[in-house]
Amino acid sequence: MALPLSKLRRVGDTVYLSGELGFAADGSLPEGIAAQTEQTLKNIAATLAGEGLALSDVVSATVYLTDRSDFAAFNEVYRKHFAEPFPARTTLEAPLMIDAKIEITVIAARG
Repeated sequence: MALPLSKLRRVGDTVYLSGELGFAADGSLPEGIAAQTEQTLKNIAATLAGEGLALSDVVSATVYLTDRSDFAAFNEVYRKHFAEPFPARTTLEAPLMIDAKIEITVIAARG
């Protein structure tokens, strides 16, 4: 049964992405927070590219970590993908509906 959500919604020049996880194209989930963060951001970048946008167009991110002790390792990877001025961001510790360490949702805007 399909979930009642859209992977993304465009409203004018703004794109809203639903939460993205770190699953690779083959359905595998990498081990560890660094690898899952890397794959999650690659997945987000690919979805944005389909809309003619890039990670540099992200203006806001909400990050859900299942373990607060992963915060520093997450930030190391995150910093490699975003430059100043960084997107506005909220980071929460929360259980996820699926067995992953991280979920990220973003808002991106053209211009």
